[in-house]
Amino acid sequence: QPPPRRNCRGASSSRSLPFQPDPNAAGSRKTSKKIELDLDRMRTYGILGPESEHSLLAEEFRLIKRPILLKALEKGPNATRNSNLIMVASARPGEGKTFTAISLAMSIASEPDLTVLLVDADVAKSNVPDVLGFKADRGLVDVISNDNIDLSDVLLRTQLDNFSILPAGRPHHLATEYLASDRMARMVDDIADRYSDRIIIFDSPPVLMSSVPSVLALHVGQTIFVVEADHTPQAAIENALSLVSSCKNVSLLLNKSRTIAGTDKFGGYYYR
Repeated sequence: QPPPRRNCRGASSSRSLPFQPDPNAAGSRKTSKKIELDLDRMRTYGILGPESEHSLLAEEFRLIKRPILLKALEKGPNATRNSNLIMVASARPGEGKTFTAISLAMSIASEPDLTVLLVDADVAKSNVPDVLGFKADRGLVDVISNDNIDLSDVLLRTQLDNFSILPAGRPHHLATEYLASDRMARMVDDIADRYSDRIIIFDSPPVLMSSVPSVLALHVGQTIFVVEADHTPQAAIENALSLVSSCKNVSLLLNKSRTIAGTDKFGGYYYR
């Protein structure tokens, strides 16, 4: 559940995939289903919405997203591989990673020249549909477990033209194994290639509860690690960070802080 207060590579493979890029689609394919985000429900959960652009929360996420976007859009020899793929993680459940992932995605979606894909990779305890008010029969797990399902078959458009969602998908007894498999790694690389002009945010499972974040860390260019203020133990933070250390761009975000923007203590987000 979202907290009541907010402050806020792996080796390539020659094996063919069922989700091959369409050469006529300019890097993108139309999705088959459109949903309506429940903006009232998002407000109930405290999630940043498209109508919140003048709120304190919106301003905080502007500060958060700017260095992320600078890194994601960097070109040239200093550019980071897959820097437009961003994993949002935390050490343990309940520390605000889903709140952060959705709000960050919504904030980036407010940029006029960018599109965002939110990937729900927390298949064991998916909160994205509940928070955003939609239902989805298929998603990420179905793509990586079924060769006959294409990535574009399960992507969901929303009423925001530049914001799409890849749901977690239906429960599967081997979901964790699939998410930690080479097939998942290849799909992540395919997403990066197919949607190279899009920011892709992964809401991952808690790092200390699943092997999936460690696998994702091999392929994403950036990781946003959410720490719950006055709650997440230092040992848990250190252990979790060691498990995602294969991602060289890890940023920490302090959530549920009582610090108010504008004070000399504001700025719980920083680079390691």
